[in-house]
Amino acid sequence: MEINKNIEDKVKDTLSAVDTIEAVKVSPFFKDKTMQKLFTEKEEVPLIGTWFSPKLQLATLVCFIVLNILAFTQLDDNKYDEDISEFAETYGLSSGSDTSLFN
Repeated sequence: MEINKNIEDKVKDTLSAVDTIEAVKVSPFFKDKTMQKLFTEKEEVPLIGTWFSPKLQLATLVCFIVLNILAFTQLDDNKYDEDISEFAETYGLSSGSDTSLFN
Protein backbone atom coordinates (compact mmCIF):
# COMPACT_ATOMS: atom_id res chain seq x y z
CA MET A 1 0.00 0.00 0.00
CA GLU A 2 2.45 2.49 -1.19
CA ILE A 3 -0.32 4.86 -2.32
CA ASN A 4 -1.63 5.23 1.23
CA LYS A 5 1.90 5.84 2.51
CA ASN A 6 2.34 8.62 -0.11
CA ILE A 7 -0.89 10.24 1.00
CA GLU A 8 0.15 10.04 4.66
CA ASP A 9 3.49 11.68 3.83
CA LYS A 10 1.74 14.47 1.96
CA VAL A 11 -0.64 15.05 4.89
CA LYS A 12 2.31 15.16 7.34
CA ASP A 13 4.16 17.63 5.09
CA THR A 14 1.09 19.85 4.88
CA LEU A 15 0.58 19.85 8.65
CA SER A 16 4.25 20.57 9.29
CA ALA A 17 4.02 23.52 6.85
CA VAL A 18 1.24 25.00 8.97
CA ASP A 19 3.63 25.12 11.96
CA THR A 20 6.07 27.30 10.01
CA ILE A 21 3.47 30.01 9.25
CA GLU A 22 4.11 33.12 11.32
CA ALA A 23 1.45 35.44 12.69
CA VAL A 24 0.67 38.44 10.46
CA LYS A 25 1.12 41.84 12.06
CA VAL A 26 -1.69 44.18 11.05
CA SER A 27 -2.16 47.85 11.80
CA PRO A 28 -4.69 48.36 14.62
CA PHE A 29 -6.73 50.67 12.38
CA PHE A 30 -6.74 48.39 9.34
CA LYS A 31 -10.29 47.20 9.95
CA ASP A 32 -11.59 50.72 10.51
CA LYS A 33 -9.95 52.05 7.35
CA THR A 34 -11.21 49.13 5.28
CA MET A 35 -14.77 49.45 6.58
CA GLN A 36 -14.70 53.18 5.95
CA LYS A 37 -13.58 52.69 2.34
CA LEU A 38 -16.19 50.01 1.75
CA PHE A 39 -19.18 51.78 3.18
CA THR A 40 -18.62 55.44 2.39
CA GLU A 41 -21.08 56.72 -0.16
CA LYS A 42 -19.29 57.82 -3.26
CA GLU A 43 -20.66 60.95 -4.84
CA GLU A 44 -21.47 60.15 -8.43
CA VAL A 45 -20.76 63.01 -10.77
CA PRO A 46 -22.84 63.00 -13.91
CA LEU A 47 -20.66 63.13 -16.98
CA ILE A 48 -22.97 65.28 -19.04
CA GLY A 49 -23.70 68.05 -16.54
CA THR A 50 -20.22 68.64 -15.16
CA TRP A 51 -19.40 71.39 -17.63
CA PHE A 52 -22.50 73.41 -16.64
CA SER A 53 -21.29 74.37 -13.17
CA PRO A 54 -23.06 76.98 -10.98
CA LYS A 55 -20.52 79.63 -11.99
CA LEU A 56 -21.26 79.04 -15.66
CA GLN A 57 -25.00 79.03 -14.94
CA LEU A 58 -24.72 82.44 -13.27
CA ALA A 59 -22.66 83.85 -16.15
CA THR A 60 -25.20 82.52 -18.66
CA LEU A 61 -28.08 84.04 -16.70
CA VAL A 62 -26.35 87.43 -16.55
CA CYS A 63 -25.66 87.38 -20.30
CA PHE A 64 -29.25 86.39 -21.01
CA ILE A 65 -30.61 89.24 -18.86
CA VAL A 66 -28.26 91.81 -20.42
CA LEU A 67 -29.22 90.73 -23.95
CA ASN A 68 -32.92 90.95 -23.10
CA ILE A 69 -32.50 94.42 -21.63
CA LEU A 70 -30.60 95.57 -24.72
CA ALA A 71 -33.22 94.11 -27.04
CA PHE A 72 -36.04 95.69 -25.07
CA THR A 73 -34.44 99.14 -25.08
CA GLN A 74 -33.71 98.96 -28.83
CA LEU A 75 -37.24 97.88 -29.67
CA ASP A 76 -39.17 100.62 -31.41
CA ASP A 77 -42.91 99.99 -31.68
CA ASN A 78 -43.32 101.88 -34.96
CA LYS A 79 -40.37 100.18 -36.59
CA TYR A 80 -41.62 96.80 -35.34
CA ASP A 81 -45.07 97.39 -36.86
CA GLU A 82 -43.52 98.46 -40.15
CA ASP A 83 -41.30 95.36 -40.24
CA ILE A 84 -44.25 93.05 -39.53
CA SER A 85 -46.33 94.72 -42.25
CA GLU A 86 -43.48 94.41 -44.74
CA PHE A 87 -42.99 90.75 -43.85
CA ALA A 88 -46.71 90.03 -44.24
CA GLU A 89 -46.83 91.76 -47.63
CA THR A 90 -43.72 89.95 -48.84
CA TYR A 91 -45.13 86.52 -48.08
CA GLY A 92 -48.73 87.34 -49.01
CA LEU A 93 -50.00 87.20 -45.45
CA SER A 94 -51.40 90.72 -45.27
CA SER A 95 -55.12 91.27 -45.17
CA GLY A 96 -54.98 94.57 -47.08
CA SER A 97 -57.62 95.11 -49.77
CA ASP A 98 -55.33 96.75 -52.30
CA THR A 99 -53.55 93.50 -53.22
CA SER A 100 -56.57 91.23 -53.39
CA LEU A 101 -57.85 90.23 -56.83
CA PHE A 102 -61.26 89.06 -55.58
CA ASN A 103 -62.66 92.41 -54.35
